[in-house]
Amino acid sequence: MRNFAWRMAAAAAAITIGLGCASGASRSNPAPCCAAEGLRIAEQYRTTAITTRRFTHDHLWIAMAPALRSPSVRVTEIGRSVQDRPLRAVTFGSGPVTVLLWSQMHGDEATATMSLADMAAWFADTSTRDPLRDRIARELTVVMVPMLNPDGAELFQRENALGIDINRDARRLVTPEARALKRLRDSIDADFGFNLHDQNARTLAGPRGRQVAIALLAPAADEARSWGETRTRARHVAAVVAGVLEQPIGGHLARYDDSFEPRAFGDLMQQWGTSTVLIESGAMAGDPEKQRLRALNVVALVSALDAIATGGYTAVPTTAYDALSTNSRSALDLVIRGASIVMPGQQPVRADVAINYDEPVQRVGPRIRDVGDLESVVALDTLEATGLFLHPDSTALTAHGESRWLRIGALAALTLRRGASSTSEAVRTIGMP
Repeated sequence: MRNFAWRMAAAAAAITIGLGCASGASRSNPAPCCAAEGLRIAEQYRTTAITTRRFTHDHLWIAMAPALRSPSVRVTEIGRSVQDRPLRAVTFGSGPVTVLLWSQMHGDEATATMSLADMAAWFADTSTRDPLRDRIARELTVVMVPMLNPDGAELFQRENALGIDINRDARRLVTPEARALKRLRDSIDADFGFNLHDQNARTLAGPRGRQVAIALLAPAADEARSWGETRTRARHVAAVVAGVLEQPIGGHLARYDDSFEPRAFGDLMQQWGTSTVLIESGAMAGDPEKQRLRALNVVALVSALDAIATGGYTAVPTTAYDALSTNSRSALDLVIRGASIVMPGQQPVRADVAINYDEPVQRVGPRIRDVGDLESVVALDTLEATGLFLHPDSTALTAHGESRWLRIGALAALTLRRGASSTSEAVRTIGMP
């Protein structure tokens, strides 16, 4: 690691001029400036050829091609995947501090890949002067690896083509993708790292159990979860991000569990001397393709890069990060409360029904998860159906002799009606065409 003493002088200057997104920003409250600037960049430089979370390696690099022709960015091949797809890094700037960002090491976690594509377009623009971009180029060397797991992305699955979770291969380095990332880190001697993921969309945090939009972490480098110099730097950078995101997402921001995982890249990057911040994109209501989260990742990363470029992160108290609620329980997607379930040949039975979706972000593929007294169960959505009757389609039932009951795990095909008769007025359907 380089000696960061010279950064302290810049940090002192940052106390006066703020974190750098705009010279008038207050150091103690950088969020309005940096959030606005990040959102402007996300909107203006959006890679319009990518609008959904499911895209392939070829699609990504074709979409990024116009930006990558710019002399401002450099594209290098850092390795090949199991199925021989090229793994590429996009480099911007030539400053003394190196920052490594990588996304989609899990093939079904594509939010930040879209964000990196947008940032590459911003970096590539030579038609206008941008003091923020110029500062980053002068002070930092930014190396981005969009889509580290292209084989997994092809099938939209977590693991690579060997069925291995690349984020559990940082120790053994069995997979070519893991080896490529480790070689890259070593070759640039990365000072800072950003490990970009998507987390379970059902994750809740805080006393009110709010759905988590983004979770942050300065990962531990050892079992004791000690705060050495490397991890402490990451903690300050995470505090910058937390402060910036507080305005747009407020109580939907959380802290990821910091239990040490000796096979994971975030933890070992910290151990290897790269101050690493994990950013996990969860879910937001009304954002099925995570386009709002795509923009918020740009906000987070641009603000963090600027704080590193100015050295201002060193003067930011860690309170905004430390005070975050920790990712805790996982919610169900939907609970139907208070209805009476109508089974063929039986008296209606009052019971709640819980449903989880096969694709929880897009809310498709509803499946019956639980039936019974679910009064204390936490769900992202609740359908109050007291006084109504729930009529399952035959496809949602299982049979034993003459008896019929709801089949746990079945695709939900349910109709809420005013009465127990199948001809009574239908109020709502769940999972029915």
